[in-house]
Amino acid sequence: MNKNLISIAILAASMSGMAVAQGTVGPVNGDREFSLSGAGSSDKDFDNSSVGISADLGWYTSDKAVWGVRQSLNFADIEGNNVSNDFWNGSTRGYYDYHFLNNSWRPFVGASLGAVYGDGVKDSAFAGAEFGVKYYVLEKTFIMARAEYQFFFNDSDSASDNWQNGAFAYVIGMGFNF
Repeated sequence: MNKNLISIAILAASMSGMAVAQGTVGPVNGDREFSLSGAGSSDKDFDNSSVGISADLGWYTSDKAVWGVRQSLNFADIEGNNVSNDFWNGSTRGYYDYHFLNNSWRPFVGASLGAVYGDGVKDSAFAGAEFGVKYYVLEKTFIMARAEYQFFFNDSDSASDNWQNGAFAYVIGMGFNF
């Protein structure tokens, strides 16, 4: 299913390339940004499925740097041993992203710090690195893909011990600057 989402995003980006006129696209210093992203997966019989949504609200301190807050919610329906288990979890975090280009394609790298909570996860803090790309289909509207590596900890000692025991999170979405 993730391959289908990536294919759709790539197709939309390639078809909409002519929608952006030559010149400046994307945010400028002082702009805000809102984005909504989703992720999901299922096995071939749809017995084990998960779906997630993430919303970001950011503020640009230059045309390349954005600081913001991100809220994610995830639901998983896992079947096993003739028992169905539903799990909810969420995460709230602050983030910083730096964009490299000032054209329709805007790759970025960044970092985040926050907390994860809910069913099936140990409530804890996490920190992580992220990277992705935004493609502006209109002057202030974009589609994006982002990957994050998160490692979990309860105190500074466990932060250094848990770097190798992290998790990846991937999303595809869209957003706009205002």
